[in-house]
Amino acid sequence: MHLFWEQGYETTSLSQLKAHIGGGISAPSFYAAFGSKEALFAEVVSGYLATYARVTDCLWDDGMAPREAVELALRRSTQMQCESGHPKGCMVALGIMSAPTPEHAHLAKPLTASRARTLQGFVRCVERAIAAGELSCRTDARSLGVAFNSFLLGVSISARDGVKVSVFNASITELMKLWDAARTRES
Repeated sequence: MHLFWEQGYETTSLSQLKAHIGGGISAPSFYAAFGSKEALFAEVVSGYLATYARVTDCLWDDGMAPREAVELALRRSTQMQCESGHPKGCMVALGIMSAPTPEHAHLAKPLTASRARTLQGFVRCVERAIAAGELSCRTDARSLGVAFNSFLLGVSISARDGVKVSVFNASITELMKLWDAARTRES
């Protein structure tokens, strides 16, 4: 997973995968175990989506206040993307590099769908807040959702560039001021 996460699908070679697995695995043994590089990548993506990518699940929790869900998703994802023990950034956000050629575009579809779901979750939280009267009815739910989502996507590159989680957390505090600026006077 870490090798694909770090380099993407196309730039990760069979030789690198075999070396990373260790034990002097041969090409026939690799194919017997995983079927193909493509099948291994699909398995890795599935595993990533079932674990690391769950940090934004709170966007779909109707038991949480919408603002709380947005901020929690941003902070959890940022924390995960900056943790040691795995590559920096988010495999979902960086997934576009996984299969840049049309021949392999289908491999990135689950990552593309996950990015779309996260964006939809941010927009949904803004829409819930508008419906509840927390945010002004003049708030553009899609635009505000895109602002939160774009920040999160940008964390992947910035984390790889060495930006620290403390800086991201301060940035999230500033970003949430967009939410506060859209509040209704009664809130």
